[in-house]
Amino acid sequence: MITIRELCVDLGDFVLENATLDVQNGEYFIILGPTGAGKTVLLETIAGLYSPKSGAVWLQEQDVTTLDPEKRNIGFVYQDHVLFPHLTVADNVSFGLKQRKKSKTEIREVANWAIELLGISHLLKRNPDTLSGGEKQKVALARALAVSPKVLLLDEPLSALDPETRESVQQQLQDIHNQLNLTIIHVTHDFEEAISLGDRIAVLAEGRLAQVGTPQEIFRQPKSETVARFAMARNIFTGEVKDGDDESAVMDIEGTQVTVVTDVRGKHRASLRPEDILLSNEPVHSSARDSFKGNVTHIVDRGSTIYLTVAVPPDFVCLVTRRSFEEMNLKEGGDVYVTFKASAVHVF
Repeated sequence: MITIRELCVDLGDFVLENATLDVQNGEYFIILGPTGAGKTVLLETIAGLYSPKSGAVWLQEQDVTTLDPEKRNIGFVYQDHVLFPHLTVADNVSFGLKQRKKSKTEIREVANWAIELLGISHLLKRNPDTLSGGEKQKVALARALAVSPKVLLLDEPLSALDPETRESVQQQLQDIHNQLNLTIIHVTHDFEEAISLGDRIAVLAEGRLAQVGTPQEIFRQPKSETVARFAMARNIFTGEVKDGDDESAVMDIEGTQVTVVTDVRGKHRASLRPEDILLSNEPVHSSARDSFKGNVTHIVDRGSTIYLTVAVPPDFVCLVTRRSFEEMNLKEGGDVYVTFKASAVHVF
């Protein structure tokens, strides 16, 4: 559907380097990365708003690298909606159709379809400045979908919304994707958003693609410290991997021998997710190969969940529910056992 080959965009103070991607037809594809990583630059280059220094963009087997934006048939929704303030909702939705000189009948039929799809029929006579953030985003989506784009580009469409509205619009995006089988490329810096929506995820950092994979591959098998940190692994270690007992491997991390599952040997990095660590007041008898006694040094309360730092060494960041936290009577300075499976440690 969309093929990007060795794309380089030089903006002077920022360079997007050697981006290569394949987005499949009907895929919900996420471009994930921190602020300033180049996510919007990549999206706008696909749309034709930037001319690349080198490389190519293909859309449905057509080279569109030098094609004008209006000839690419791409829908684009920005974070700040970019609605026309002097037009009503109805006129905003039908704007693209009028620009394409469609007949009045087709404009009415297609605009009504998009309006019903987004559930905004009660807003048609209102101007954008009277709408909430969620309502504006739905109008912007309806306007983009009304022109029947080959691909829909979304630039952080949920970041400016309150949590309840964000959840509602996110569900609507999922429904639209499933209903229309539309190819969507969605830019975000929110990892949970990426996991919830994406069929695949590309992690972009400092103008370079760090990793492309399924949500579980990014989540569980980061290929670099950059990806591990952005995926909120929280526990990232450096250690020496050597042979262990019974054909297993052991990673020496600050003097603690951690059993791991890997074929590599020597100095490597490893990540361990906080939710994969079991905390207990007493030693746990289970099949898990790694269990260590430590001391709680720091507690971060997040409401329904709580992060605890347990010094063994090394320091392990662990996640527990509030109920478990209260039942175990966990406190800073108290001793606790950390237990996890060897397969939960990802060596890279």
